[in-house]
Amino acid sequence: MAIIKKFRIKSFKNIDTIIEFENVSLAYGNRLILDNINFKINKGQIFGMLGPNGVGKSTIFNLITGLIHPRSGKIKIAGEDVTDFPIYLRTKKFKVGYVPQYGGFFNDLTLHDNLRAISEIVIEDKNYRAERINYLISKFELDNLKNIKAKFLSGGQKKKLVIALSLLSNPEVLLLDECFAALDVLTIKMLQEIIVNLQQENRITICICDHQARDLLACVDVAMILSNGNIVAKDTPSNLVKNISAKNAYFGDNFKFN
Repeated sequence: MAIIKKFRIKSFKNIDTIIEFENVSLAYGNRLILDNINFKINKGQIFGMLGPNGVGKSTIFNLITGLIHPRSGKIKIAGEDVTDFPIYLRTKKFKVGYVPQYGGFFNDLTLHDNLRAISEIVIEDKNYRAERINYLISKFELDNLKNIKAKFLSGGQKKKLVIALSLLSNPEVLLLDECFAALDVLTIKMLQEIIVNLQQENRITICICDHQARDLLACVDVAMILSNGNIVAKDTPSNLVKNISAKNAYFGDNFKFN
C-alpha cells in the first residue's frame, strides 16, 4: 500500500504538548487495564495507538474525554491538569472532538438535519451555524446527500458525517476511535486523506486508535504499541515496525508496512 502522507512531522521547531498522561493507572475490578503509563501527544501531530483487543486504547480516549476517571495519575490538556474536569468542560474549554467507532449520529434525521441539530448545541451564533454547516458539507463533498436520512448512507458516508459533526465546534484535538473498521479499501484511502488534510489545512491534533495497523501507520507521524497495560514502544512508523518489543508484542516477524 502506498504511503498516504507526503511528509511526516519527525520533529517540531517548538514542541508544544497538547495531551499528557502522567503515571496513569486504571482497573476494572481486579483487572488492571493501564499500569502507570506515561506519554505525550504534541500539538499538530497525528498520533496513533495500536494493540490487541482489550488493551486499553478506547479506555485512553475515555480518559481524555472524561468519560471515566483514572485510579491514579494525572491527565493534562494544554498543560492543565484536567483529571477531575467533567466532560462538557473538557470539550468546551480545550476544544476536544470525538468520533466514536459506532453511531454518533441520528439515524432518522437527514444528513443536513444532523448537522443542524448538533450545531444548535455547540455554536451559539445563529448566523455562523449555517455558514459552518455549508462549509463542512462542501469540504466533505456531501451536497448531494444532505437530504438523505443518515440510516441510508453508506459506511464511508456515515463516517464523513460523523467527522463533520465533530468538526462543527472547530476542535483543536480530534479523537478517532477505530475509524478504519469495516470499511472498504477505497473508503479507507479517502478517510486517510481526510485525516492528513485536517492536519495540514486546519492544524488539528489527531489521535487515532485502530486494529488496522497498515492503514493507521500510513497516515500517522508517531504511533505507540500497548500491551498488558503498558506502552511497549513509541516511535515513527518506519522505526516502530523494526522495534523488537513492538514485533514481540504486536506485529510479529512477518509484518510488512509497505
